[in-house]
Amino acid sequence: MNKQEFLRELTSLKKKYEVSAINPGSFECSGCNQCTGCMFCSDCKGCYKCTHSVKCTQCAHTSHSKGCTYCHNCSYCNESDNCSGSAYLDFCSNCTDCTYCFGCVGLGKEDFCILNERYDRDEYFKITKDLKRALGIR
Repeated sequence: MNKQEFLRELTSLKKKYEVSAINPGSFECSGCNQCTGCMFCSDCKGCYKCTHSVKCTQCAHTSHSKGCTYCHNCSYCNESDNCSGSAYLDFCSNCTDCTYCFGCVGLGKEDFCILNERYDRDEYFKITKDLKRALGIR
């Protein structure tokens, strides 16, 4: 096999995989594509060992998350991307080891923040409740 034959075959394999609905090692997933070792997920793509997640893409070890992309080891996150080790994030990007953040970007080890500003717990929940209603979510 020469270089050209190898590259042609490799390109063919990649194209076949891109359109496949294969989900090796996954259990009770529906509408997922190319997910591995996931359970009870729906409409996800390219995820690894996620549970109870919906419409996530390229996430790993996430649970109970929705609409996330490139998140790792996150739980109960919504519409967030590139976050890791975090929980209860909504509309966040590039946050690490954070909990209860809404619309935050680039934070690390923060809690109860909205648009990168810290709030006390009670105020956080009051403001986010109003924000969610205004945004038409939950």
